[in-house]
Amino acid sequence: MSFFDSQLFKDVQMQHVFSDCKTFADAIARVNWQSACKSYEQLAPLTNTQLSEFVNAHFITSPVLAMGTEADTSSVKHYIDSLWNGLRREADTPKQDSLLALKHSYIVPGGRFQEIYYWDSYFTALGLIDADKGDVVEDMLLNFVDLINDYGCIPNGNRRYYLSRSQPPVLALMVELLWEHTHSKSLNTQWLAMCVAALEKEYIFWMQGAQLLSTNVLSSKRVVRMPCGGILNRYWDDVSEPRAESLREDLALAEGLAKEKKSDFYRNIRAACESGWDFSSRWLGESNLLSSIQTTDIVPIDLNCLMYNLENQLSKFFQLLGNSEQAEHYQLLASNRKALINAYLWNEPTGFFVDYNCRTTTQSPILSAAATTALFVNLASNEQATKVATRLANEFLKEGGIVTTITQTAQQWDSPNGWAPLQWFAVKGLNNYGITQLSTHIMQNWVNMVEQNFAANRCLLEKYNVCTPAVLAGGGEYQVQQGFGWTNGVTARFYTLLNNPEF
Repeated sequence: MSFFDSQLFKDVQMQHVFSDCKTFADAIARVNWQSACKSYEQLAPLTNTQLSEFVNAHFITSPVLAMGTEADTSSVKHYIDSLWNGLRREADTPKQDSLLALKHSYIVPGGRFQEIYYWDSYFTALGLIDADKGDVVEDMLLNFVDLINDYGCIPNGNRRYYLSRSQPPVLALMVELLWEHTHSKSLNTQWLAMCVAALEKEYIFWMQGAQLLSTNVLSSKRVVRMPCGGILNRYWDDVSEPRAESLREDLALAEGLAKEKKSDFYRNIRAACESGWDFSSRWLGESNLLSSIQTTDIVPIDLNCLMYNLENQLSKFFQLLGNSEQAEHYQLLASNRKALINAYLWNEPTGFFVDYNCRTTTQSPILSAAATTALFVNLASNEQATKVATRLANEFLKEGGIVTTITQTAQQWDSPNGWAPLQWFAVKGLNNYGITQLSTHIMQNWVNMVEQNFAANRCLLEKYNVCTPAVLAGGGEYQVQQGFGWTNGVTARFYTLLNNPEF
């Protein structure tokens, strides 16, 4: 039995010993989990006070992330530069906790997030590269290679409770970023071959179950058979139980559901966490009802664009390594995926890329900034890019940048919030098609908002209210977090681009 299935873990979470369930999920046992659980079984049941005393005696818990250094708050640029060391963690020493020890240094996002996160790291890397810290990006990539070699995937983060899911596949973007970075020209074909081997393992992870699909089996794990017989991807989680790091929240949300529907609910919640968009109207049957979540029914535009990029990058890297047969293989896979995306995930009436519901076999009515990933990976035609840009300018561009969706809900990945990764997808995507006036407008709006917020709060945040920048962003399961890795990275890259458009 794992620690997360123990009565001790459940009692600590359900008796609100900590306001945030993640605190105890990340706690370090003073001796080990087994002895703590055994001692508890001999004493239980305990009052709330007794339970708190027991936890303090047997575990060490960490406060919200201490940055380690005093940040320079004289300007946003100085703040970002001064914070890299505070967010940096050296190689881990294995402890009696949920952390998966990493052999190389890495950057954590900040706040309650005291571990590496997969897709965050790509956006963080943009700023690290611009700060001449390519060595840290190399270290983070090596950690991801180790994780995929050890566990068969890159987990959501380096915690044991994240092992059943990944996050949007951005490893190929990190490899490309480093390979093309001028300070990393010392990287050789042996390094590239190591990365390609890891990328192939990641591709296998996302395509696992494809061979099982047929007219009678339309989905398996992260793959979906489309009506024409082609295969696209979805988000998934191999576990259908409440999340250890959000146990109370998941149990409370599932309380009103029929018993047979609870496991599907838990899996859909977890799959939304794999998407990085936790949570959004994109995944909901009813836009304001989290219990209606249906993530595994959705074939997402952004995931499939990133898979298209993975196939293209594998083709490119195999060509560089002199393996033309494998290069052609992955190029064919990319071409097939592009045709499927255009057939099922492009909506001509709205002139926008959308998600697809594989259960109802209909396109989603939710319009989101995820559409920009088709431009980001150069999948869109010039005509499609122009149409997407028009809708972005008319409906998504707000005072603080691009809004996540044009649907307002209580979820954090909806209007009125904006997130750094989506600004980057939009800006880079538009630049790919020469739509630079709009991309510059987005960057300026974002930077202006970040600077105005910084003047008031002297920190950078995980997310922002881009519709009303003076109001702090809300929604989600926790308070808005300070730091913050991907905000720092994308904002730093925007400063670089605004000062040097040819970069």
